[in-house]
Amino acid sequence: MSHDPSVSSTGAGGSTSSGSAAFPPIELAEIEAAAAVISAEAVRTPVIVSSALDELLGATVLCKTEARQRAGSFKFRGAYHRVARLPEDVRARGVVAVSSGNHGAAVALAAKLFGVPATIHVPHDAPGAKVARIEEAGAAVVRFDRLIPDREAVPRAEAAASGATFIHPFEDRDVMLGQGTAAIELHGQVGDLDALLVPMSGGGLMAGCASAMSVMAPGCSMIGVEPAAGADTQRSLEAGAIVSIPQPSTIADGLAMTSPGRNTFSINSKLVERVITVSEDEIVDAMRLLSDEVDLMIEPSGAVGVAAMLASANDWRGQRIGVILSGGNIDRQAFDGLTEM
Repeated sequence: MSHDPSVSSTGAGGSTSSGSAAFPPIELAEIEAAAAVISAEAVRTPVIVSSALDELLGATVLCKTEARQRAGSFKFRGAYHRVARLPEDVRARGVVAVSSGNHGAAVALAAKLFGVPATIHVPHDAPGAKVARIEEAGAAVVRFDRLIPDREAVPRAEAAASGATFIHPFEDRDVMLGQGTAAIELHGQVGDLDALLVPMSGGGLMAGCASAMSVMAPGCSMIGVEPAAGADTQRSLEAGAIVSIPQPSTIADGLAMTSPGRNTFSINSKLVERVITVSEDEIVDAMRLLSDEVDLMIEPSGAVGVAAMLASANDWRGQRIGVILSGGNIDRQAFDGLTEM
């Protein structure tokens, strides 16, 4: 990044292109309506239990497996909801997105299902499995340097010039509503939980899920998980304001954010109890365990919740813990390259 590597923070009065601290709370009824919209195409993903993991932690661990979602991650929920909600004449002009991979794959598939064009901007080093998903859906792919200061500028300009709709990966309200459907499903599948662990990137998944759970299961602690190299949300919650960090370098590419979203932070700062950080080795250990015990190939970003539990095993004893395994877009070669080291 071109900015000074020291940590900076901005309060609610700071300027931003996306929202403000006054972003309205998300109502459960809105998420329920989103669930009805996406039910036409989204998968009701399974909850998987591992006796080995339960015994290791002395807890009941309930893994919501979003790797089984269409396009390989929870992102399809929000992307499909956003595209579905566009007026037909607006949707026909196409959609544009910028993504580390999963959001792009989800937007590309949603666009294909509605028969509209999509252009997805991805970093040059985006994982091959994620780019392949985008290309399979027929979207145009534009590459950019991950270290550029403003990765949204070019795709937003493209959308403005063409009349297409720019779909933000987490700051868009319709996207958050779609992501929150994962919590509604999980609660319907397993009932009340003592805690729910959610991977933290820009914060859209957590904002949707925490909003839903605060009504359905107010006793459930909402716990975010980030790679230690990318602890932007943890530091923001501690500071009580949005904190920016240098571009993280982590195997959890989907969580490599420099700051949480302003809109998502306005929700998560009220509803999230805490954020746990995990090391790269802890993420790999979780990927390996999930592969060995439940035959799931989970990408690094999707495995951080289990990594957090393994790293602090005594903290969960006697509890019912939900974990969102957010995605599985990683090819076998890349997976083996990490887990067989």
